[in-house]
Amino acid sequence: MKKLLLATAAIALGATTAMAEVKVGMITTLSGGGAGLGIDVRDGFLLALKQSGRDDVELIIEDDQRKPDVAVQLSDKMIQSERVDVMTGIIWSNLAMAVVPSATAQGVFYLSPNAGPSQLAGAGCSPLYFNVAWQNDNLHEAAGAYANEAGYKSSFILAPNYPAGKDALTGYKRTFGGDLAGELYTELGQTDYAAEIAQIRASGADSVFFFLPGGMGISFLKQYADSGVGLPVVGPAFSFDQGILQAVGEAAVGVVNTSQWSKDIDNPTNAAFVESFEAEYGRLPSLYASQGFDTANLLFSALDKAAPSDKAAFQAALEAADFDSTRGAFRFGPNHHPIQTIYAREVIKEGDVYTNKIIGTALKDHADAYASECKM
Repeated sequence: MKKLLLATAAIALGATTAMAEVKVGMITTLSGGGAGLGIDVRDGFLLALKQSGRDDVELIIEDDQRKPDVAVQLSDKMIQSERVDVMTGIIWSNLAMAVVPSATAQGVFYLSPNAGPSQLAGAGCSPLYFNVAWQNDNLHEAAGAYANEAGYKSSFILAPNYPAGKDALTGYKRTFGGDLAGELYTELGQTDYAAEIAQIRASGADSVFFFLPGGMGISFLKQYADSGVGLPVVGPAFSFDQGILQAVGEAAVGVVNTSQWSKDIDNPTNAAFVESFEAEYGRLPSLYASQGFDTANLLFSALDKAAPSDKAAFQAALEAADFDSTRGAFRFGPNHHPIQTIYAREVIKEGDVYTNKIIGTALKDHADAYASECKM
């Protein structure tokens, strides 16, 4: 039987008569702002674990409360007391920067299902660190590429003032060929955007690009729609993903966003994932759920070849990425970040549900800009 420790609830599901061979520590956001993101990563991972039928994995889950100091404390406990072999789960880049370098320095593999700060893709890369989602800049680079195709000449851009926000605006500016009508960093966790919307209105922009994940994006989109500014909006999937769209509602319809995953990617693994996730949890999967699912299946594919204690062999097994991804073909670049196609999606309404449909390809087989700085 498989032993699954959910430390956040202080309960164990199932039973076991022997110790699991591999301990996996998941630190993610399960309460407060942004909890939906962590819940989806967790649920995607748990679905893959259930479907795998493995009895050699013990999963310990903790809630970081979106606080770097809490994440560090949990990481230290998992590594030093729980003796985990592999870690995963972090959503936010500032928490990743607080945890990942220390974890890998202590010989623990880290598989990121979300956060992909530029520092860990470039000079701060590690043989033990793999990102299964993307490097932070990627979806924003795709948004800039789409804005060019759409003919926008002057964008107003904004994002929160933390590592992922800085990577977001850097990524958009890397590919966008027009001018900037304005550039703003907002407070992390901000919910009132009246001042920013007033600046957009007065800027002379012909388009708006924003990266505001979780509740921040919900607040901005509703206030923007109510403002009547009316400029076309482009953004990454983080503010237009499945869980968020239901809260935003009609204000999001027609907005184009960029993503490496969508529920309508046409391959058997993705179709089965979408169907089984909805059956298991009673809701459509999000981008984050797909990333949790893929992270688990990457891990399991590596465990079939080597144990984490054999670091060279386990690293090679992870690098091979011999698993069926929801995205189709999957491969890592030399810095252990994906090389992948990023799509343009449009928000639509299907019956009573707001969702996305793919309308084109923004960037094909795209690698991140920092791989050349990574020396393993």
